[in-house]
Amino acid sequence: MDNPMSRAKMRELSRLSPFELKDTLLALAGENQRANAVDMLNAGVGNPNWIATTPREAFFTLGQFALGESRRLLAGDDIGGAPERSGIAHRFNRFIEAYPGLPGADLLRRAVEYGVLKLGFDPDTWMHELTDGVLGDHYPAPNRMLRCAERVVRAYLAREVYDGCPPAGDLQLFATEGGTAAMCAIFDSLTVNRVLHPGDRIALMVPVFTPYLEIPQLDRYHFDTVPIVAGQTTEQGVHTWHYAPSEVDKLRDPSVKALFLVNPSNPPSQALPAEIRAQIVDIVARDNPNLIIITDDVYATFVQGFRSLAADLPHNTLLVYSYSKHYGATGWRLGVIGVHEDNVVDHMIATLPEDDRAALTHRYRSLALEPAKVRFIDRLVADSRQVALNHTAGLSLPQQVQMVLFSLFDLLDEGQRYKLRLRQVVRNRLNLLLDGSEQQVHLDADSACYYVELDLMAWARRVHGEEFVRYLTANYEPVDVVFRLAQRTSVVLLSGAGFGGPDWSVRVSLANLDDIDYLRIGYHLRAISEEYVQEWRGNR
Repeated sequence: MDNPMSRAKMRELSRLSPFELKDTLLALAGENQRANAVDMLNAGVGNPNWIATTPREAFFTLGQFALGESRRLLAGDDIGGAPERSGIAHRFNRFIEAYPGLPGADLLRRAVEYGVLKLGFDPDTWMHELTDGVLGDHYPAPNRMLRCAERVVRAYLAREVYDGCPPAGDLQLFATEGGTAAMCAIFDSLTVNRVLHPGDRIALMVPVFTPYLEIPQLDRYHFDTVPIVAGQTTEQGVHTWHYAPSEVDKLRDPSVKALFLVNPSNPPSQALPAEIRAQIVDIVARDNPNLIIITDDVYATFVQGFRSLAADLPHNTLLVYSYSKHYGATGWRLGVIGVHEDNVVDHMIATLPEDDRAALTHRYRSLALEPAKVRFIDRLVADSRQVALNHTAGLSLPQQVQMVLFSLFDLLDEGQRYKLRLRQVVRNRLNLLLDGSEQQVHLDADSACYYVELDLMAWARRVHGEEFVRYLTANYEPVDVVFRLAQRTSVVLLSGAGFGGPDWSVRVSLANLDDIDYLRIGYHLRAISEEYVQEWRGNR
């Protein structure tokens, strides 16, 4: 078979991030699509093909009410005024009574009631925050996050990330432009505040979302990374994507200053089991009390009874959460950083050497009369705007309002039904993929099934033995399979090696295509795999 390019060229391209290599694969898939009039099936992206409609309807209905409030005070010539706080809750109730059939009106009404009855908000304060926020006519104040919004999102996280049992004390939140901005802010602020230094040792639980592999290598960080590999398999050689206790024990070394993980993982889609969480708790208690843990829990809602490390180790853990996947909201850019009010980073900053503390006092001198007392969560906010623009920091208010409505939707019954439906969707797609490909995966209660990582070399060893494994290794680059799929079938998958996974693994997103497409992808993957077998047999 003629490959799309030489092995040397493939080897060169495989050094790229899998998200950059995808452009080459898309071009090859497009050529085959045009030549053979076939559909392109791009399962290389994690953007879901679903959205949560009702909370969006509530957002737009809230916008209609807010515009009416604006026109109450200043109307004409396309000009409105800022909404008035006094009596706004009563006016909202009259609006809903007058227009009960507006899309999302019922959810909006019950969401507002939830804030008053369950969270104890003052009706006018609460309604004014929502109304002024959806109009976006002011800078965020407080800039870290609106007051009522923070409490709503905290309640949402308590249910979905803390398994309904959050630790004592307040989780302080900073609303960010998605998980992407949260990642960048955390790497930057930990370094700026001299908690982490260039060259420090950090641990990464792998496979992992590629930027967590790439950011530490940048010159401004140049961290020494210690991989903690999810390498366990069943007796049949099928990956469980679980961590051996001996791997996790690498964290006992106090020279490891920080641990970064995505939980449930990307791409294996496995949540940390209870015994591994307990082991990390023991490590912190016995051996590494200053370990900083950064956990990215974007896929939490896809696992029943999910519990974050932020619940078990609130003092040590910085939480990153994004609304993008669960709500089909990547374009909204909605995320938060959560930092417990009593946290290891604030304690470490307070005990820095005198020269470091003096430098940080100088950095944050414009924020407070006593800069040393500025908390890490607020330093994150200031650092996101180069400190000098702290007064205009913060996530835009319409974004915060949509985040609030997503959260309140989840706290109501229909949001729970929506969550269960999404879990069924991704599991059904996985089953269709496996039916078509005849691959095996390990599933348990901690499987999120948002992605699946298939190790084709493990399949080769399990089904055809070591002679076939040696043939593949000697004659092909590990990325050959993703090039062959793109060129022959217009199927685009990502190389799992780019996520720190096995060289011959591929990542399949189960979120972004129609159900039947996964049966087709599975069929094409099986056919390509059998091509290698036939080539091997023909050369024996």
